[in-house]
Amino acid sequence: MFFASLTEWTFHNVLMRMITALVLGGLIGIDRGAKKRGGGAKTDAAVCMGAAMVMMTAQYMDLQFPGATDISRMAAQVVSGVGFLGAGSIIVSGRQVKGLTSAASIWICACVGLAAGIGFVDGAVLVTIVLLVGLHILPFIEEKVYLYSRYARLYVEASENRTASVLLHKLKEDGCKVDMYDVDKPKVGGDSFTIRMTIYIPYRVDKQEYLRKLSETDGVMFVDVI
Repeated sequence: MFFASLTEWTFHNVLMRMITALVLGGLIGIDRGAKKRGGGAKTDAAVCMGAAMVMMTAQYMDLQFPGATDISRMAAQVVSGVGFLGAGSIIVSGRQVKGLTSAASIWICACVGLAAGIGFVDGAVLVTIVLLVGLHILPFIEEKVYLYSRYARLYVEASENRTASVLLHKLKEDGCKVDMYDVDKPKVGGDSFTIRMTIYIPYRVDKQEYLRKLSETDGVMFVDVI
């Protein structure tokens, strides 16, 4: 343990725990803010420091009233209770869900704060480093994997309602499987229909070429992969 001494209850150690929680929470928040995502440095730093304070309060109570308190109970409340902040950053629009990574970062900030608050700074620092590295590397790995995936999530704009049935019939004829399907009807007459679907394309079919040809289907105005 590099910071084993921080587990002792001294003014220096308590101050270092607070600073550690502030810095690590701020780093996670800055990374999210730089990508123009939810959370941000102030939110994540505040969550991390608040969790650290809860953990230090629990340790203080245990020292002042030995045997009368359970040091883990307050930590458990933080882990479950911080979910309301994460829920506030999740946006559901139609069939799309945004903000899940931001919600997860807020939750892990609370966990990092709990670790720093009890003096387990080694774990707090290492988790923060691994998290930040992972958040930057995983998108590249995902992109490579998804490139070879036979599943595609499509956003289709159609000129008329019957286009949806025409498109489904064509997909079935070509051996594709529809995993998810949703149609948004226009609120004003004359507007285009919006179709969102997840399809499985057989290996015998060239994926990119097939998606290009879908845009040539009668009644289809626009096709994009989302």
